[in-house]
Amino acid sequence: IGGVVVVLALLAAIAGMVGITRPRLAYAIVAGIGLLALLAAALDRTADASRLAVMSPAIVALVVSLAVLATLFKAIGLGSRPDDDIVGDFDRRAFLRAALGAGFVVVVGTAIGRIFGTAAATASREALKIPAPADAAAAIGPGVSTDVKGISKFITPNRDFYRIDTALRIPDVPAEDWNLRIHGMVDNEINLSFRDLLRERLVERRITLTCVSNDVGGPYIGNATWIGVPIKGLLERAGVRAGADALLSKSADNMTIGTPIRDLTDGRDALIAIAMNGQPLPLEHGFPARMVVPGLYGFVSATKWLVDMEVTRFADFTAYWTERAWDRQAPIKTASRIDVPRPSQSFAPDKVRVGGVAWAQHTGITGVEVRVDDGEWASATLAAQDTADTWRQWSWQWDAATSGDHELSVRATDASGYTQTSKRADPRPNGASGWHTVRFKVD
Repeated sequence: IGGVVVVLALLAAIAGMVGITRPRLAYAIVAGIGLLALLAAALDRTADASRLAVMSPAIVALVVSLAVLATLFKAIGLGSRPDDDIVGDFDRRAFLRAALGAGFVVVVGTAIGRIFGTAAATASREALKIPAPADAAAAIGPGVSTDVKGISKFITPNRDFYRIDTALRIPDVPAEDWNLRIHGMVDNEINLSFRDLLRERLVERRITLTCVSNDVGGPYIGNATWIGVPIKGLLERAGVRAGADALLSKSADNMTIGTPIRDLTDGRDALIAIAMNGQPLPLEHGFPARMVVPGLYGFVSATKWLVDMEVTRFADFTAYWTERAWDRQAPIKTASRIDVPRPSQSFAPDKVRVGGVAWAQHTGITGVEVRVDDGEWASATLAAQDTADTWRQWSWQWDAATSGDHELSVRATDASGYTQTSKRADPRPNGASGWHTVRFKVD
């Protein structure tokens, strides 16, 4: 989106400069941009509305753009003389008013588009009441949170939860119109309305989600309380046929994700989630329904705006990310992060408390070690474990007797006995690896 805005701004500037001496060419540039937008809308394969509805914003933008250009040309005197040349003493105040007016039209138009672009889903979400789950999560026990200031909250608020997806606009999917189809290599095809989904046995679970694009120490991870329907039960009801090893799920905007069947049926709490932290799913996190699967990176499991689930075989399809050289199956790697200190933070030469989070979803964290500079590894204090599907906070105290710059490193060990490797790997194709390090100062 940022790239589109920059390119359009540059083309608009060029049109404006060219238009001072060649206004017809400026109109041609603006019209060309508009026609390209119309062509893109006409060829959009992800559109779930009528073709006219998809093309309408481009048509409006084209008309408004040409009208604004004509207004600005008129403000500087173009068009008022036979040679269409600029009037040397044009009214600069009038031009400024016209320019500010055009900017106001753009801002208001964008805001209106944002508001009405998800109006139906917004109204549906506000009216929705989530039933109490039949199987509620146990209360969060004492000791799961440390008292080190600056560590990530154990439960990530909805407003702070990371968002990674390919949607340039959030799909407008009201719950009343939503339908989920489960089909493919099954004995019984299933179609569920949202009302049907609410009648299913709802469970509540705390699950940490991680994006595969999260670099070492990155922010794309969060822990939330989810309410949803277990996927395993739905697949059992559908009757998965022999030979099927994958579930190809699809979003309302035609995003496709492939998930191993075994990870949906091995007993973990893989859900079609409808609520997040006690509220209906936020629109940007998949309202009205999305997939949540502990232990798998989101790009192979966390389909938002879920509308279709096809039981199939990995050999018979490619999903959005696998077409772009990411792995088909991607269990989450054991990892840890330093939240305190922040990079370049300064401390007095005294006892310094540091901390952060570690995760190995669906396996669990059993140990965290830290070291300063190239010293010996020391065991950090672990907060109480909630479940194996959630992250775990850790803390450590260091007697900072040496002034100067220092480097803190962290590594975690999971319940299988695996300890994080120091070997750095990029997120592509199946997740980053390496120790997170932070440089800080003791003054």
